[in-house]
Amino acid sequence: MRSEEQIVINSHLRFLAACAMITLLAGCASPASRQELVVEETSFGTRHPYSVFVIAGGGGETDATGYTNISNEDLEGAIKESIIKSGLFSSVAKTHDADYKLSVNLVSMSKPMFGLSFTIDMEMSWSLVNTKTGAAVMRESIKSSHTTGGGEAFAAVTRIRMAVERAAEKNIRQGLQKIAGLPLN
Repeated sequence: MRSEEQIVINSHLRFLAACAMITLLAGCASPASRQELVVEETSFGTRHPYSVFVIAGGGGETDATGYTNISNEDLEGAIKESIIKSGLFSSVAKTHDADYKLSVNLVSMSKPMFGLSFTIDMEMSWSLVNTKTGAAVMRESIKSSHTTGGGEAFAAVTRIRMAVERAAEKNIRQGLQKIAGLPLN
């Protein structure tokens, strides 16, 4: 009888150890960092001589037990900073009194739960409107993706956050490249 009790105790201890390891590896979710979303490229080869007002939506807040998200404020801030760094527009306006209005909406983002590598697939809708005429000069749905592997970070939540940040940065880069190719007037 003693050995059966020992087997049961050992099973419970292994189960508790496995639970502790899963908790350690899972950790707490952290929000995407605005700085990691910023496109560091210095130029898109175009400098539109106009001002732009930027607004972003579709993001969400991250809580400790939830999944990594991008807040609207961080998405908007990263787009603004990317435009300023690249010089794509002459200025980023703080009010609607700009030549163009850029609206970016996070439409969808995959949420993988398990694995050594995490791939985030993301889609954002981009709309650029001439505020003087009301004409839409660009309406695009842009898809991006990024995979972060097991060797890039120990904790799963860190790998997920990194994949979210890189997918968003790629999406911002693609959106601004499309705007750079537009003949604005």
